[in-house]
Amino acid sequence: MRIDLHCHSTASDGTDTPSELVHNAAVAGLDVVALTDHDTTRGYAEAIAAVPEGLTLVTGAELSCRIDGVSMHMLAYLFDPEEPALLAERELVRDDRVPRARAMVAKLNELGVPVTWEQVSRIAGDGSVGRPHVATALVDLGVVPTVSDAFTEEWLADGGRAYVPKHETDPFEAIRLVKGAGGVTVFAHPAAAKRGLTVPESAIAEMAAAGLDGIEVDHMDHDADARARLRALAAELGLLITGSSDYHGSRKTVSLGEYTTDPEVYGEITRRATGAFPVPGAGGA
Repeated sequence: MRIDLHCHSTASDGTDTPSELVHNAAVAGLDVVALTDHDTTRGYAEAIAAVPEGLTLVTGAELSCRIDGVSMHMLAYLFDPEEPALLAERELVRDDRVPRARAMVAKLNELGVPVTWEQVSRIAGDGSVGRPHVATALVDLGVVPTVSDAFTEEWLADGGRAYVPKHETDPFEAIRLVKGAGGVTVFAHPAAAKRGLTVPESAIAEMAAAGLDGIEVDHMDHDADARARLRALAAELGLLITGSSDYHGSRKTVSLGEYTTDPEVYGEITRRATGAFPVPGAGGA
């Protein structure tokens, strides 16, 4: 089985619609794909309706978190999307995205970049607006060659010249909320140092003690040394190990299924989840 547990659609900052995502996942030869848009479940209905035969969809989200001043992302799988406490927290994060993006546009204008809110809003479309949409605007203007090049201290990286913080959930609260909604939690790309500061291993150990289920090890932003270190840490802490593409369509160079999760780990995730169940394809469009 080929299992990719971290993918984005136009419901957040991917370029594939939810229906295109599941179609492309099947074409890529995946058996299981997870829809994990940032802080939103808005793509669920379209993706579920379109899952083709032979593919299974895992519903999830990538939650924006912060610990001791360090931004991090928590993948949440198979939770009840209507559970009130987790829904309210997702809405807090989502509602802060527009003023934050507007503030980043204003900072860029102060730096002499002629980006407009209308341009960023058009790029985001119906998705949850975020830094990748601002970064895409910078690419369109010729300020940087790629979206990744916008995530530097010169521009949009944490602490960068045009960076603006947003509401982010404490990861221990995120673990509690996701568990309360019947879901499973995996710390996304924990050693992605090129994105900025990373969470220390001591904090990951504390999260494990608080109920964290796993860490994402096989990821495009982890080199061989980082993967080896994370595998050893997961073994020490009794955490599940996942691998995922973090696919964003044309916004990133990574392909669907470029990194995958072991079927036994996937099975354990589905066994632990009580808030929702994987959706097998029924020949959707």
